[in-house]
This record gives sequence, structure tokens and C-alpha cells, in this order.
Amino acid sequence: MKTLDWNTLFGKGAGRIQASTIRELLKLTQRPGVISFAGGLPAPELFPKEEAARKAAEILKEKGEVALQYGPTEGYGPLRTWVAEWLGVKPQEVLITTGSQQALDLLGKVFLDEGSPVLLEAPSYMGAIQAFRAYGPRFLTVPAGEEGPDLEALEATLKRERPRFLYLIPSFQNPSGGLMPLRARKRLLEMVMERGLLVVEDDAYRELYFGESRLPSLFELAREAGYPGVIYLSSFSKILSPGLRVAFAVAHPEVILKLTQAKQGVDLHTPILNQMLVHALVQEGFPERLEKIRATYQAKARTMLAALDREMPKEVRYTRPQGGMFVWMELPEGLSAEALFQQAIAENVAFVPGGPFFAGGGGENTLRLSYATMGPEGIVEGVRRLAKVLRGLLASASPSTTPTG
Repeated sequence: MKTLDWNTLFGKGAGRIQASTIRELLKLTQRPGVISFAGGLPAPELFPKEEAARKAAEILKEKGEVALQYGPTEGYGPLRTWVAEWLGVKPQEVLITTGSQQALDLLGKVFLDEGSPVLLEAPSYMGAIQAFRAYGPRFLTVPAGEEGPDLEALEATLKRERPRFLYLIPSFQNPSGGLMPLRARKRLLEMVMERGLLVVEDDAYRELYFGESRLPSLFELAREAGYPGVIYLSSFSKILSPGLRVAFAVAHPEVILKLTQAKQGVDLHTPILNQMLVHALVQEGFPERLEKIRATYQAKARTMLAALDREMPKEVRYTRPQGGMFVWMELPEGLSAEALFQQAIAENVAFVPGGPFFAGGGGENTLRLSYATMGPEGIVEGVRRLAKVLRGLLASASPSTTPTG
């Protein structure tokens, strides 16, 4: 019997499909005793377990024939209507997706050809990089920091290139935690509108702000200006449960139609029971739930920042997030976050090295810390362990001052 060489049987595009760095790291962090700042996982104590159990039972009892049946690709009608009313759009502009990750993949499928230029921040969400890379685009990147992308670098890039779309996370960016100020949002939108460009705005952390109110999204500002070229993505993963895998894309009806057609070939529809459960959960006490989530993450962020201020060597820089789930850290040039990870995991503390967040390479001295899942004691102890390892690494990297004779 002839053996099969699978590498000769896979399609050309299969070579571009790679494992998620975070998913691989999470396997290491699941061993007992590890304090993990690695995954961007919501706090499990915030999951509506009892309420979800009760609502699911009611749905199955009263509407089981709907919940367990095939449904429309566009999504469960009442949930689409609720999302539309929440965002001030029409239901036909809403597509329910199986997580925002599916929406990213569908956008790649619909808008990208091999070699198509697509513009991302550096760093940017590695899940988006992974989703788009499968379609063979050419990544353009602009530096991004605590106030979003460098607009001068962005304008210079747009003078040379016309990307198929710009993928941006203006609010509490993953991984940097950056928040684009209102003036920068307006200036970016001006640049986009002048050129008739498409923007994909990923707003998964829209409700996780720590101040009095959230900034208007690029999508909202574009709609006010009468510009239809912003596609808006968000999710119920961070405010209800990631396990339900219910998210949504909002766009011009022509875009929604094409994304719907692409989705039909992927999974027909997002599970109807999950959509019905999400719809039931947002009917009662939703604003209070959001307030509790914000307060919980703000307290965790303060705990982490206080621990970092106490423990970290002065050579290390880190962000001070105004919302979201992440602190972004920059090590001194020449120090490898991968090397730090290998030593840190030996001390039972984990994080995500920053390199995979850079579509064009770089970022070897950066890393992401998530404070979302740990309690105060775990955060403090994890930072202490990490700082200890880091001090050792810095000491070993310093040039010797011992006389050589």
C-alpha cells in the first residue's frame, strides 16, 4: 500500500494556515500552579451561569422546536432587531456570526485576494492576522501606541498604497490596550473619507471602559457623516460568555448580503439556541451587568498596575489602560520576551510574547499581560514572580564590570 504524503495533497493556501500562538501557549498554562496572564479570557466569576441555566430551560420548554431547528443565516430575528436598536441601525444591516473570529474570516474571504494590501496596526490582534493570512494578503503596518495608530505614518502609507481595508481596534486595543482619542478618530476618518477607503472596526471591548462613558466608535462617527465605509464588529463574548460564540457584524446591506452568502458555505447559521439564549439574557438587568463588569475589570487593572509599579525594574515600560483587559509591556531593546517566557513558565507564571502581534515582524521585546481572569492575590503573586525572573534576565544581560586585568 502506498503511503500518503499529506504535504503534497494539501492546497497551496493550507501552508498559510498556522496554529494560534495563544492557543498553543494556553496548553502550557493549564498545568496546576501556573498563574496565567496569557489568554484574553473573560473573568469566569462574571458568567451568568444560574440565569443562563434558567433561561435555556425556558427556551427549550417553550420554543424548543425553534431553538433546535435550522435557522436563517442572517441570524435569529429578535436578536438582530435588538442589536440594531442597541446600535441605532436597521436589522438588515446586522449579521449574527459565530464569534467575531468568524466575521474576520468572512471579511478575508469576501474582500481579499492573494497579494491584496491590507493595513493593520503594529501590534494588532493576532487572531485577525491569522484569519487574514489564510487568504494570502500583503500586510501593511503602521506603529500603534496608547493613543492608537501613528496618524502621520498612516497618512504616509496611504499616499503610497490603497489597501483593500484598514483593520483597526480603536478602543482598548488588543494587545496594546490603547484608546484612540476622539480627535484622532475624527482625523483618521477624514483621511479615509477623502480616499473612499474601507475600514473594519473591531470593537469587542466597547463596553469595558473605566471612565464615565465610552467614546463614539468610528462606525458611529462615519454614520453621522453619511459615510458607509466602516464595517463594525463586536461580540457578546466579553459581556456575557465567549462559549456561546455569538457576535455580530454591522455594515451596508450590500456587504451584509455578501458576508451572508459566504457564511452559508461555512456553517449555514450560528446556533439558534445560543442566539435565543443571548437574546433572553439581554432583556433583564443588562445595564447593571455592564456596570458590574466594568467595575470588576477596573479593580483588577488597578491591582495589576499597583503591583507592576512596586515590583518591576525601572528599565521596563508598560501601559496604563483606561479600559479593556490588557497591559502591554516593553522590555529594554535586545531583551527577548520569548526568553523571558521560557524562564517565567519555569516559575509558574505565563504571559503572551508580543512578536506574533506584529504582522510585519518585530516586537521581540514586547509582551501582553491580561488581568481579567485572576483574583487580586493571583495578580500580585504573578507579578512578583515575573519581576523576579525579569530582574535575573536583566542582570545576566548586563555587561560585566569585573576587571579583566
